[in-house]
Amino acid sequence: MMVENKSIPTLAQMVRAPFFTSILAPIFSGTLLAVIAGGHFNIYAFLGVTVMGLMLHTATNVYNDIYDTLQGTDKINRHRNEFSGGSGLIIQHPHILPKMYRIARTSLIIALLCTLFLMRFVDQSLWPYLWGLYLLSAFFSKYYTAAPVKLASRGWGEISVWFAFGPMAILVAAVSQNMSLHPAILLAMPLSGISTLSILLVGQLIDLPADKESGKWGVAVRWGSRFTAGLYALVQIILILNIIILAWYLGSKGWILLICLLPYAMWFPKTARIIFKNHGTPAALRTAAGLNVQIHMVFSLQLVVSLVLLLLLL
Repeated sequence: MMVENKSIPTLAQMVRAPFFTSILAPIFSGTLLAVIAGGHFNIYAFLGVTVMGLMLHTATNVYNDIYDTLQGTDKINRHRNEFSGGSGLIIQHPHILPKMYRIARTSLIIALLCTLFLMRFVDQSLWPYLWGLYLLSAFFSKYYTAAPVKLASRGWGEISVWFAFGPMAILVAAVSQNMSLHPAILLAMPLSGISTLSILLVGQLIDLPADKESGKWGVAVRWGSRFTAGLYALVQIILILNIIILAWYLGSKGWILLICLLPYAMWFPKTARIIFKNHGTPAALRTAAGLNVQIHMVFSLQLVVSLVLLLLLL
């Protein structure tokens, strides 16, 4: 019989703060591209959209942990690690469940207030984008795992993760700077979502036995580990091509974006080899998961840095 751990995890642990790169990269990148394209920068709008994004990501992480616990996925996951799956904190500390609900709900309220704040700076013609993106993000944050929608269990989890952390996040950042569907924004939209999706796909390979047993039918459960390994490689190759196309579009100085490909040159071949070799053995994928998170974090940082350098060179 498991003895309940009465200690209190830190707030950073409960919200899974190390993965905030998944939202900060598109918010910063979308803002920078909007400034490059439009020529002006509003610091207050930038701060507002950054807090809004962080709060929506917090709600997503916390609701995911809550409903993975309540639906049994976290309890039966034998291969959980810091690079995949839920945190498992509620399993270890059941008494924090009410606090987790409060964190998730408070985060959505703060994001709502940020949306109202952004209306002061966003042109009225862009308000439908602003509110549509907030409402859809709030919906995804809870119903990625929560009943009755349970997107992750119905084959829509991968699409919603890509869409939320790619097109939606980059667009709301651009909208905060009064830029909408500029070609540079459109070309950048897939990038960060693909990077975050890659983490999800590797996580699904590791969590496959638990997901299958609990009825969380993502792509790995539906189509198998070999297919998921191939899909992982494919989306990463698409991301590489996407960077090259965006760099070409941005003109003579756009080459600077190619520094974003350094983590792929350094770690992607090894990561892919491990995944293809061990796709059916969850316990053997921890190293690949760690390398993939490393690629994601370094790519996210270099994407932002390269756009800052590009802005300075213009």
